[in-house]
Amino acid sequence: MLSVRALAALLVFPAISLAQAPGRPSADEAARGVQRHYDQVKDFSADFTHTYQGGVLKKTISERGTVQIKKPGRMRWEYTAPERKTFVSDGRKIYSYIPADRQVVVADMPKEDEATTAVLFLAGKGDLTRDFSVSYSDGGSGGLWLLRLDPRRKQRDYDWLILGVDPGTMQIRRLVAADQQGGTSTFDFSNYRENTGLTDKIFAFTIPRGVDVITSGGSD
Repeated sequence: MLSVRALAALLVFPAISLAQAPGRPSADEAARGVQRHYDQVKDFSADFTHTYQGGVLKKTISERGTVQIKKPGRMRWEYTAPERKTFVSDGRKIYSYIPADRQVVVADMPKEDEATTAVLFLAGKGDLTRDFSVSYSDGGSGGLWLLRLDPRRKQRDYDWLILGVDPGTMQIRRLVAADQQGGTSTFDFSNYRENTGLTDKIFAFTIPRGVDVITSGGSD
């Protein structure tokens, strides 16, 4: 299950570094190209599949849904199957709501110097080459470049990340994160749309009546 901390720190594969392939830029140059592209992206939306493998329970879980992101710091992840879940950031707070649990968890958006994850990079925070050591990784498919991101500062919620990048568009089509329990989360994106003019009201979250509200580190 995707926790608020895992989302805020988010989000996952073991990889083998490769020598630079002919016709392919260095990993740092590729990362700078991705950074330049996303510096020009104001918002985007996509469908996603999320697969979690391994971990303490040695299970494989597959989920799907939609994501909408708008800079700065606004995100809405709607899981539609097999269980409905909602994760929303309005730029200041992150809300995690699972209707079956009748509970909303509220956490602060990480500060700028803490925003070193790929998902927060998509939301306009952090910098790939500043926050990570970048190298190429093995196991790509569909012509994607796989960039392994090792955080320059140790993170509590993940060991390393991998971005699957379309070399023609510099769009991120896959996001992988490895957790410290030996599990991996993979997000694959499709129906990717950029700069469509998403409105702020998409990222407003109203706490439903009758649910328990828990703030990060305590409860209300």
